[in-house]
Amino acid sequence: MGILLVVILLIVVFAVLFVIGVFNSLVGLRNQVKNAWSQIDVQLKRRHDLIPNLVETAKGYMVHERTTLENITKARSTAMGAQSVGDKAKAEGALSGAMSKFFLVVENYPDLKANQNFLAVQEELASTENKIAFSRQNYNDQVLFFNNKIQMFPSNTIAGMFSFKSEEFFGVEGQEEREAPKVKF
Repeated sequence: MGILLVVILLIVVFAVLFVIGVFNSLVGLRNQVKNAWSQIDVQLKRRHDLIPNLVETAKGYMVHERTTLENITKARSTAMGAQSVGDKAKAEGALSGAMSKFFLVVENYPDLKANQNFLAVQEELASTENKIAFSRQNYNDQVLFFNNKIQMFPSNTIAGMFSFKSEEFFGVEGQEEREAPKVKF
């Protein structure tokens, strides 16, 4: 009778340690997803901060392109106000589209393309776009790992017990965002 009690106690202890280990693993993965999202957010804020400088520099040259500049400003405001991952992805896609159209219009203004302030801001924006792409990839990798963990057995049972929910990927929304921007220098 004593050995049976010891075996049952060991099984219970092992089960409790297993649940604690899986729970802590899920919490760590969820926090990595949140950290990856905050990295995207930092880069998007940097992008949003650079756009007014670019628009301001271009205003003096692009007198007849008011609609293009207004579209960028509206898209930026929408992107800054988006809350969920899906809304942010959609709004950032629209902003990217507006920026692509802007850079196409810039081709008609050689003086603007030669302006040092414009070139500096454009270079900063290009660097930020690369950082955003890297951050998106990292975020999606973290989401994939987390979602796999909460959906695969046996961790899915513990994830269900503690109400862990799948995270949303930061994806490409529309066909125009899937196409590479055509910018000529």
